[in-house]
Amino acid sequence: MQVSSLNEVKIYSLSAGRSLPEWLSDRKKRALQKKDVDIRRRIELIQDFEMPTVSTKIKVSRDGQYIMAVGTYKPRIRCFDTYQLSQKFERCLDSEVVTFEILSDDYSKIVFLQCGRFVEFHSQHGHYYKTRIPKFGRDFSYHYPSCDLYFVGASSEVYRLNLEQGRFLNSLQSDASESNACDINPVHFLFAMGTAEGKVECWDPRTRNRVGLLDCALSSVTADTEIDGLPSVSALKFDGALNMAVGTSTGQVLLYDLRSSNPLIVKDHHYGLPIKSIQFQHQLDLIISADCRIIKMWNKDTGKIFTSMEPEYGINDVCLYPNSGMLMTANEAPKMNIYYIPVLGPAPKWCSFLDNLTEELEENPETTVYDDYKFVTRQDLENLGLAHLIGSSLLRAYMHGFFMDIRLYHKAKMMANPFAYEEYRREKIRQKIEETRAQRVQIKKLPKVNKELALKLIEEEGEEQQVTRKRKQKNLPSLLKDDRFKVMFENPDFQVDEQSEEFRLLNPLVSKISEKRKRKLKLLEELEAQEQEEEEEPEGKASDAESSESSDDEKGWVEEVRKQRKLLRQEEKVKRQERFKEDQQTSLKPQFFEIKEGEEFRSFKDSAKKQKLMKKTLGDRLKLEEKLGTLNVCDTTVGSKQATFKLKK
Repeated sequence: MQVSSLNEVKIYSLSAGRSLPEWLSDRKKRALQKKDVDIRRRIELIQDFEMPTVSTKIKVSRDGQYIMAVGTYKPRIRCFDTYQLSQKFERCLDSEVVTFEILSDDYSKIVFLQCGRFVEFHSQHGHYYKTRIPKFGRDFSYHYPSCDLYFVGASSEVYRLNLEQGRFLNSLQSDASESNACDINPVHFLFAMGTAEGKVECWDPRTRNRVGLLDCALSSVTADTEIDGLPSVSALKFDGALNMAVGTSTGQVLLYDLRSSNPLIVKDHHYGLPIKSIQFQHQLDLIISADCRIIKMWNKDTGKIFTSMEPEYGINDVCLYPNSGMLMTANEAPKMNIYYIPVLGPAPKWCSFLDNLTEELEENPETTVYDDYKFVTRQDLENLGLAHLIGSSLLRAYMHGFFMDIRLYHKAKMMANPFAYEEYRREKIRQKIEETRAQRVQIKKLPKVNKELALKLIEEEGEEQQVTRKRKQKNLPSLLKDDRFKVMFENPDFQVDEQSEEFRLLNPLVSKISEKRKRKLKLLEELEAQEQEEEEEPEGKASDAESSESSDDEKGWVEEVRKQRKLLRQEEKVKRQERFKEDQQTSLKPQFFEIKEGEEFRSFKDSAKKQKLMKKTLGDRLKLEEKLGTLNVCDTTVGSKQATFKLKK
């Protein structure tokens, strides 16, 4: 997959890379994939998405499931199923296809206009019917309301073939000698045809009369354009009810509003090649126009270039997959190109993995590294004494510096700095000294809160580092350096209470370990107070002593738990005795309650009844009051309810 960028728009070419021939066996293909990195890294979005020699036209069905392409040689059509990511069928034809149209939502109804004046109809099973038109055709359009096919070509007439009646109707007589392109507006079904004289004729299919004429050849000529002959119309496309884009044979694209005879924008491709395809992208208001050399995307309001693509081979047709950022082209080569532009829209649902793939590529951009060349700036060349080589073939200018051969760079550096080895040797000695210093005991500044917990974490980190070095594992992040736990060592509210019952039962051996840590804390405080300049390496305990201590701790774990439980029981007894003495000393005094004005004191049970009554639903309360006689609900003659109630005192 190749990635290119123009105007900060990323374009991913999904069909880039080497393709394997069809006649290779699966075993040989797997062997090639193991050997060749380019074959292994390529993305084959749709299997065998290619033609034997050349592809001429490519289209997508209205339901988006099928991609159809025609090409040579032999003349054929291939249908690809996007749900299966493979070819569905292939049909060979008698002559080459000029253009084709998909009449149904899927592949069940297709019409082909062929070179030998033939019009061929295909159904779901294959070939259905074949007929001929009087003159050679160049383009055709389908009029959905009347089921008419309009054919234009090497004649002044527009031939009409009705598919419902199965016969030719009276043709439309135009003023043009020949016609190259045609289209029907999808909103009001206006028929437009582009002529060889550079004009666009608009016809009303209901009355079969011409309703408008645009002179595009005159409007396409501006002060900057240079033309050799009369430009003819080579492409035509409607957008909505009022907009129409016209492509000329001299490489200009004209955008019209049907209410005006003057173009809104004239865009020149500057190649002098005929426009082959025009597409509209509605999400970003773009027009995608293509000649056989370049595909340009530009804003239809301002004419500003959005991005462009120049494939390796000539372009015959361009197809934009609906509601997505995928673009497909038919080329003068066996392989049909597929481009994905994330800015235009998301990937189609049948290849949604492209979005994740492109996001990962954008997060981790690859930097180009040249192993055989060294990048140097002008200052580096002056330091090496090679400034006189600027402009010669030994230096290749690039950005703010130059590329030079790595061997020349090493030779020049040795001559410019003969004492480089001595500097390298001093640097190595300095690194060794720093490594030995790092092994000495260093004064660690502990936080103000939870000092013992911080010391415990530091000891555990040291043990984990030794284990990870042996097992060659990655070190885990430290809690002391983590910002999420920073407050635990700053705020005194988070101080661990070691005298609490929960702490003492969960940590029965904490007494012995805490004594060791307290000693270490005292030592650290003394070292901080003294601020000794010379650091002496203290004698450490032997590993045998540590192992014996750990075994003693494991043996005395049960005894320590029992001791802690006995201590907790004794403390509870002492607390109970103190509470009992306090209760004897305190004398109870009567409490008096005041009643609000307007209320009568009956008993404490009434308040409890009120609370229970308030918890009940409204329906239950109404039923209770009906039984007591304080509320009476009855139906009226109108159909409503009447309620009479008595107020309580």
